[in-house]
Amino acid sequence: MPNLKIFVDETIFPDCRTALDRELESIRSMLCRELGVEVAACQFAVLPVMALPDQPSVNVEMQIMPKPDRTRERLVGLAETLRDAVGYATHAPVAVRISTLDPSGYVTLK
Repeated sequence: MPNLKIFVDETIFPDCRTALDRELESIRSMLCRELGVEVAACQFAVLPVMALPDQPSVNVEMQIMPKPDRTRERLVGLAETLRDAVGYATHAPVAVRISTLDPSGYVTLK
């Protein structure tokens, strides 16, 4: 269950929108493979935002459910791969944040 949000500074969004759109399926495939989930478990959003000039132009936030094999070391590697893929598409500095959710307090309806 990767819940992925990519926040792109609105000043660069028009220039990278098409490339980022093309990259989303490969990012989703990589996350499904690395996290061992099906495509139906994914929720992605790309949002243009107003950002401060001293921040990275792109911020990626991903929430996942904890599992024993999702160690800190493995998540750091996943964050690096995600940062590289989004950076390739946007040609901009990217910050990545991954957090795990408390399964007892998480509810989803589709």
